[in-house]
Amino acid sequence: MEQLRAVVNQVKPCETAEQCIKQLTENQEEISFVISSGALGQHLVPDIHDMAKLNAIFIFGGNKQQHEVWAQNWPKIKGVHTSIKHICDKLATAIKQCNQDHMS
Repeated sequence: MEQLRAVVNQVKPCETAEQCIKQLTENQEEISFVISSGALGQHLVPDIHDMAKLNAIFIFGGNKQQHEVWAQNWPKIKGVHTSIKHICDKLATAIKQCNQDHMS
């Protein structure tokens, strides 16, 4: 969590897909990024992928090859990662890009 907080303004953990969907639906003001386990992501991504304020999804889990198979069908998924540090690096890059896009 501390690594994530060093990269983003707010971290809102969710334990279920329903909690995540609710938070994303209620958040109409800010751009969101989601980090999900692979198992949860398979069920969550179809429900959230087309949300306008959702910029990117990062999948975190040990079975990278298995999750890459289904993840490739969703353009907002920015990779399947086995390291939280790697996700933080990719998240920082995505945030920078998002900020640049909003300034232009």
